[in-house]
Amino acid sequence: MNKNITRREFVKNAALGLVALGLLPYESVFAAGADADLVVYGKIFTSEGNQLVEAFAVKDGKYVYAGDRRGAEAFIKKGRTEVVDYTGKGLVMPGCGNGHAHYMLGYALSTVGTMVGMEDDAQKFMTEILPATVSKARKNGSKVVFGQGWNLESFKPHIPTRRDIDAVCSDIPVYFLDDECHKAITNTLMLVQAGIMKPDGTVLKKEIRGGVIEIGADGTPTGFLSEQAQTYVRQFMDHESLYPVEMALSNLVDIEQRMLSEGYTMYHEGWGNYFVNNNYYKALQQLDKAGKLNFVVGLPYEIESWMDMDEALGRAVAVKQFASKRVHPRWIKLLLDGTVESGTGLIDPLYLDGHQGIGNWDEKDLTEITRKANARGLTVHIHVMGNKGVNTVVNAFVNGGRDEMRNILVHVRNVDEADYRRMAAHNIYATSGITWHHFSDEMQKELPKTLPASMATKAYPLKSFFDHGIPASIHSDYPALSGSPDDPFGIMEIAVTGTYQPEKGKPIWTEELVTREQALTAMTINCARQMFLEEERGSIKPGKYADFLLVNKDVLTCPASEIHDARPAATYFEGRKVFSL
Repeated sequence: MNKNITRREFVKNAALGLVALGLLPYESVFAAGADADLVVYGKIFTSEGNQLVEAFAVKDGKYVYAGDRRGAEAFIKKGRTEVVDYTGKGLVMPGCGNGHAHYMLGYALSTVGTMVGMEDDAQKFMTEILPATVSKARKNGSKVVFGQGWNLESFKPHIPTRRDIDAVCSDIPVYFLDDECHKAITNTLMLVQAGIMKPDGTVLKKEIRGGVIEIGADGTPTGFLSEQAQTYVRQFMDHESLYPVEMALSNLVDIEQRMLSEGYTMYHEGWGNYFVNNNYYKALQQLDKAGKLNFVVGLPYEIESWMDMDEALGRAVAVKQFASKRVHPRWIKLLLDGTVESGTGLIDPLYLDGHQGIGNWDEKDLTEITRKANARGLTVHIHVMGNKGVNTVVNAFVNGGRDEMRNILVHVRNVDEADYRRMAAHNIYATSGITWHHFSDEMQKELPKTLPASMATKAYPLKSFFDHGIPASIHSDYPALSGSPDDPFGIMEIAVTGTYQPEKGKPIWTEELVTREQALTAMTINCARQMFLEEERGSIKPGKYADFLLVNKDVLTCPASEIHDARPAATYFEGRKVFSL
């Protein structure tokens, strides 16, 4: 190196030489030699081809350098550049993404409703939880008694009926969603408001497309609703009073704090219009335009199988008005089937007792809605679990969709080999329910009693997506966790080991376990790809926004059973520290 020039000048000249040779893009290196706002040293996983580097530099919220320690020194100016030396303290990595989570619903429930524990039984619900929730609703002047979390197995053998609930509350509509968000129990008034029955017991509606209204021995509804029947009835609650913009804004403060403390800087919301209004969209846009939103969010508009398709698509297009720099409402959300373990997944062969799960859409209609949605700039984000359901969705995406729209399968418990190949060929994405790829020993004993042999020893694939070149992210589905962790490192441990250490169960379907690097890829750059953000987020690369974590443990080398203990010591968003322990 010429002794008459500084190291900074040398680095800048070298960078310009690489630009001239066409080896580096102009915009990513022209800042070389400029004073950085921040330089970080450490063991850095970039999510760029499993690359590890020693340092990076940040200016104006974006990476301007990633490489060795000596190269980063050229970006340091005393008195201006903050230097963070994280060497030997853990791992530095991009901010994580959650490919599908219901943070809005989870936090709204804690504000306007009540969470029921998975272990709470029907007696506790009726004698303690429901009376307390009704009392809370009366005190707050609420027009509905609302809650979520009850577990079907815990509530057996006697699931509370509408008459049981009427005995506690008959003058306010009552609606309690289960832990999977696929079933609900209600009182009579809720069914009356929904037009299912009259107050005198006259039945007005016995069928909802894609759902079941349970009918009792007396020929009237019991108050138990499953799949699309519960979404149909739920629309008749007073949602504007239940979830106004002010509540959404208040909830977002807590949602952001939770996400950043766990290491998430982006997430794909599972249901942007759960409360049948646009208030979550409005609140997010308001915060972003005020410069107060420290994460990126993708928002789907859920369309139910009982809706008028064209009217619903019009509403989904209309919410694009709430788009902003960090708020992206460009998806629709559909539910194709239920869950395999609960007996409502669409599978082949049939369940051992000969029944089939519930299919909310047939292939013809799903193909048509995919065609119309993609043509209007909407990507389809669809809940599907069983292999027959997956086949139906893949057929619809192939025949009706556009490959560039990155249509997405969500959860995905079982996939046939031919469908893996077609997903890869048509740029169909998956966000994997690997969160649930763990079962206690007792649960593993129960699966063969209800599931076909081909599914009883399996859970949720992830490695197969990588093997076939299918872009796959990971999600938590919070709050529908079924005892699983929400944070990325608890999920990473399941993806790598097939168990969740606190549960102490045996690994299941180990063929689907992935490497640590693959797990990190699924949680970072692949989630960014799912959200059409890979050019600006998801990895540590010059030109991208500096969203990154200082993790208190090196999750690439620590014992696998300790990965779930990892936490962010600090989370940075666009170059600013937005969380620290």
